[in-house]
Amino acid sequence: MTTLVTGGSKCGKSSFAERILDSFRGRKIYIATMQPFGTDALEAIERHRKMREGKGFETVEKYTDIGDIELPGGCAVLLECMGNLCANEMFAGEGIASPTDKIVSGIRSLADSASELVIVTNQVGSDGAAYPDGTAAYIRTLGGINRQIAEFADNVIECVYGIPLVLKGEMPC
Repeated sequence: MTTLVTGGSKCGKSSFAERILDSFRGRKIYIATMQPFGTDALEAIERHRKMREGKGFETVEKYTDIGDIELPGGCAVLLECMGNLCANEMFAGEGIASPTDKIVSGIRSLADSASELVIVTNQVGSDGAAYPDGTAAYIRTLGGINRQIAEFADNVIECVYGIPLVLKGEMPC
């Protein structure tokens, strides 16, 4: 079962994504994609660690190349978040300009290996604002990745002001 959780900034998507896996009784893997650069990132990482505390997640920090992750059989995976992963692949070091195929292939690999896969992503591209070329490329790329994942996901849930709304499939919790 693959569930894509989307929404705007600070809309409750992370806590909802964790709630989906509350009743899962096997191993739970949390794939953290935020690189610990700067005070804001460190604060966000710490906030998410506290949210997961006592919930049985094993954390795997993987900033790029998610298709290389070898998962234990029968596990549940929460990937947080697609926005960071996309930026890491595009802009970090020798990033690739359009990592769509690489990321979607990695997600499919995780989905094939995990009993449950929950992916947190960001709603992008709906504000209609003009952005510099690099930012516009990022928005296009993340939007394309989100569309492809939504096509094969069993459930797509949008969080709006803390309220999860089913866009595809059914409410997983």
